[in-house]
Formats: sequence, C-alpha cells, structure tokens
Amino acid sequence: MDKTALELKKYPIGKFERPETIHNELFQKWLASFSSLPERLEKVLENITADRLLLQYRPDSWTVQQIVHHIADSHVNGYIRLKWALTEDNPTIKAYHEKAWSGLADVREVDVKVSVELLKNLHHRWVTLVQSLNTAELKRTFYHPDNKVHVSVAEQTGLYAWHGEHHLAHIETALREG
Repeated sequence: MDKTALELKKYPIGKFERPETIHNELFQKWLASFSSLPERLEKVLENITADRLLLQYRPDSWTVQQIVHHIADSHVNGYIRLKWALTEDNPTIKAYHEKAWSGLADVREVDVKVSVELLKNLHHRWVTLVQSLNTAELKRTFYHPDNKVHVSVAEQTGLYAWHGEHHLAHIETALREG
C-alpha cells in the first residue's frame, strides 16, 4: 500500500482542522453529529459476529472491537476534560496512553455493546451540559500538555464530533472490506 493510500485509510475523513471562528451553524452541526454517534454506531454493529469484530481497517491497525472500546475510553476522558474546563481556570488535563489502554482486558473481553451503551448515556449527559452553556462558558479552556495547545469547550465539541466520525469511518471500512 502506497503512502497516500495508507494516509487515506488512517484519516478517511481527513484530519481535524481547528477553525479560526466557530460560528453557531458549525457548532450545531458538530453537536448533531456528536449527539447521534451512539445510535449510528449501534446500527453499524447490529448483528455483528465475533469474527467481524476482529477485522482491521488497515494493516497493523486496531480491530473493530478495539475501536469501539477506544471511542468510549476517549469520550469518557473528554467528558472529564469538559468538566475540568468548566470548573477550573484553564486546567492542564491528564493525557492517557491510548495504545496501552487498547490492550487491556476490558477491551479484549467485554462485549462492544457495553461501550455503546456507555456512549449513549455519556453523550446524553454531555449534550445536555453543552446545550446549557452560555458564550463565556463555551470559551473556557483546558491545556493539553502532549499537544501543547489550549482547547476551548466549543472547539472540544468539534474535536469529539470529528473523533466519532473518524472512528466510525474506520469501522465501516473494516466491515466493508473485511
């Protein structure tokens, strides 16, 4: 597989691009995507067999099972980061080792439906909270020490909407090509 094809497999919807301005229409698009992700993920995984959970979207990538659990792990971390940003002054968040987490027993042994249910409940709370925020709260930030960037609550909404779409595309690719 050439470098361009590999890059397209790795980033099937492209990389997240930080917009200079987050206008309401864009923010609402992100929120709709984020809000609907758990149900769309559940539909893609409907009636999936154990052997199909082991499919990969590219050589040496995570399996469908690892991706589903990763989305839940990542979004749990994102929700905590959101709450820190809303309750502390530009807190430095704790990064985590995604690859190491993807090899733990809960990822290998727990049914993916558990992570889908977790996402349904988590996204319900997250969307409810974000919809209640005013302009000043949406501008509150946290600092990501690994990426060395300040991230606003509004931008984080877009980042996690992108994250869900990014990995949903990985799962769809693995299932389509597997």
